[in-house]
Order: sequence, then structure tokens, then C-alpha cells
Amino acid sequence: MGAKDDDKTRFMAVFRELADGLVRDEIDDRQVKIAVEWIKRMIDYNVPHGKLNRGLAVVDGVRALKAAKNETVDEEELKRAMVVGWCIEFLQAYFLVADDIMDESVTRRGQPCWYRQPDVKMTAINDGILLEMMLYKCLKKYCKGLECYADLVELFHDVTYQTASGQLIDLITAPIGVVDLSKYTMEAYMRIVTYKTAFYTFYLPAACAMRLCGVKDEAAYEKANEICIKLGQFFQIQDDYLDCYGDPEVIGKIGTDIQDNKCGWLVVQALLKCTDEQRKIIEENYGRADAECEKKIKALYVDLDLEATYKKYEEESYADLRSIMESQKVLPEGLFGAMLAKIYKRQK
Repeated sequence: MGAKDDDKTRFMAVFRELADGLVRDEIDDRQVKIAVEWIKRMIDYNVPHGKLNRGLAVVDGVRALKAAKNETVDEEELKRAMVVGWCIEFLQAYFLVADDIMDESVTRRGQPCWYRQPDVKMTAINDGILLEMMLYKCLKKYCKGLECYADLVELFHDVTYQTASGQLIDLITAPIGVVDLSKYTMEAYMRIVTYKTAFYTFYLPAACAMRLCGVKDEAAYEKANEICIKLGQFFQIQDDYLDCYGDPEVIGKIGTDIQDNKCGWLVVQALLKCTDEQRKIIEENYGRADAECEKKIKALYVDLDLEATYKKYEEESYADLRSIMESQKVLPEGLFGAMLAKIYKRQK
């Protein structure tokens, strides 16, 4: 078993400890039996089934920062990094539960969305709130005595707010069923992806690792922010591409961006490239809950050769990111290299 496989095995064991601890807390608090059973099922359904890249990035980050000082990570530090990593995964679970309701999504991570369970429905809104609060329970239980505890709590609060702000722009720019192509600008799109994705997917794991390793230099956090924003933009543009071109069996969900009227990278590119006649096709078919309309948009994407546009963007962005990471001296390149390696050329 390789080091990465061993990390994932240990990471899953830490999840079990955290989940069991949260359930035990409910029992100790004399929670009613049906609620205890619901909470256990809800955590197990929503939290541990993703790629876990965000959570494991904290572990990779702590190792990279320690290695830069010729230090190794001891067992206590490794466990703490994994706990904080799972706090990010709980936050991610909360975002996804809410996002799926807002987008009226069907599947998530290869299974029906939580709110689609016949006995769940809108109870999922409350479950999302519980998932968010659970991360703070875990943070308090395992990190309360650390010098960086308050910084970690503040970091999670700040990033949650940033992500919700990005989600707001996403929702009001392109509400389901209302198509206003004048709002689909590259400026609006980049603001959405930066706030909705970049901060919690890339900056949060990196900054958590930095806090756990005692990094206090504000210039280091500014540089991490700069790099992570670029990583997040790269990741979300990939996500938009995969929503249209990816295999649902591989990515674990059915792409709905076209029917959901999303202000996505592909439609923004199409609007930049299209003729007046092609723009009319977008106006008449984009954002409609109709399979034939979706086919017409996908056919237009083929005519505009957006797949080639994406492949060119992917290579240029990768080269740009590598250059920025390798040229800066404030933080070890390894803090970000593992993140980029996991997403470059990804299929899901």
C-alpha cells in the first residue's frame, strides 16, 4: 500500500471516529432515538463519498510546510490535520446539500441527492445547517487548546461567507427559467467561480495547513490567496466543461448546467464567439428544461469548437500556474503542487 493509499485509509478511520463521536454526543445529550438514527444516516450519506481532495489537501499541506523546514509530521499533528481536513469535508457536504436543492439536481456523487430521498425532501435544509455546525463541534473538540484555534474558526467563517456570496451571484445572474444573456459576462463568471469555488476548495485547505504549522506572515497568506484563486478558477472551468462533456458514470452526476440556465464558462465563450444567428439559437434554447433544447445548445458548442477552446485554455492555465508556483519564494511549491496535480487533466 502506497503512502497516498495509507493516508486515505487513515483519513477514513478519522471520519469514523468523528462521525461516531458526533452521534455519541447526541446520545449523551439524551436526543430522541429517531433523531440519533437520522443524524447517523445523514452524516454517512452526505459526508464521506466525495473525492476527499479538499480534506486530504490539509494533510499534504502540513507535510509540505514541515518538509520545507526539514521537519517530519508526528502522529498528533497528522491526526489533527486529518480532523481539520474532515471539517472542510463537512462544510463541503453542507454546501452540496443546499446547492442540490437550489439547482433541483437529481444525482450527487453517484447516488440520488439527499433531498431526493422520499422521507427527506426539505428536511435537508435543516440537515445542511446541522452539517455546518458539526464542523465547529469537531474543531472545538480537537483544536480548542491550540494557539491557532481562533484563527481556524475565523477562517471557516470567512470562507463560508465568501462561498455563499459567490452562490448568490450565481443564483441571481441565472435563475432557473429566466434567461437574460446580457448578464453572462466573463467578469460576472470569474467573480462567481472565485467566490463560489476557489476560496473553500483551495484557499481553505492551504490556509488551514498554514495555521496548523504556525505560519503567521500575512504576505504568505496573500500569496496563498493569489495562487489558490487561480487554482479555483482553473478547477471550476474544468467543472463546467465536464458538466457538458464528461461521462455521468465517471463524474457521478448528470450534468444540468444548460437546462439550469447556469452562467457557465461554455455559454460565456459561446456568446463571445457566436454570430447573430447563433446567438438566437442560444436565446431560444438555453436554460429550458427540455432535452431537445439542450441538444441544440450542445450542437452549437460543437459548431463553435468549444472543446478545442477549452483544451487550449487548460494547457495555458496549467503552464501559468506552474510558473507562478515555482517563481514565488514565500511558501513551498509543494503546498500547491499536489492540488494542481490532482486536478490537471481530471475526468471527474
